[in-house]
Amino acid sequence: MEIILLEKIQNLGGIGDRVKVRPGYGRNYLIPQGKAVIANAENVARFEQRRAELEQKAAEAHAAAQARADKLAELSVELVSKAGEEGKLYGSIGTRDIAEAVSAAGVELNKNEVRLPEGPIRQAGEYEIAVQLHADVSGTVKINIVAEQ
Repeated sequence: MEIILLEKIQNLGGIGDRVKVRPGYGRNYLIPQGKAVIANAENVARFEQRRAELEQKAAEAHAAAQARADKLAELSVELVSKAGEEGKLYGSIGTRDIAEAVSAAGVELNKNEVRLPEGPIRQAGEYEIAVQLHADVSGTVKINIVAEQ
């Protein structure tokens, strides 16, 4: 299935790129989410008319994501959790917990923007958590997990 991308998609392409994707990915995700349209003559002409508008929208989204990344770099969040004597947590700290704590600290963060490649955190301590705010913008946020007294 050949489609035209309406926004930059990581590992796929940028605005206006004509790419071939599997039919299910295009039909079930990209097109319903408004991220792409089917590449036919009518949609190509319509896209060329809207190209400047879409590029401006993408630039604004990139600038907003960069501003959030700068705020996150300055932020240090403390989470309190029950833990054993050696600092091992009785539960775990996941993406939802981190996103809620950062949002409560004043910078909006969605749980699907938090990256924990090694899985949930199960040990008290200081961590630098990677966040992917936009296809081109990533950052880090400092999290300090403290054992509850």
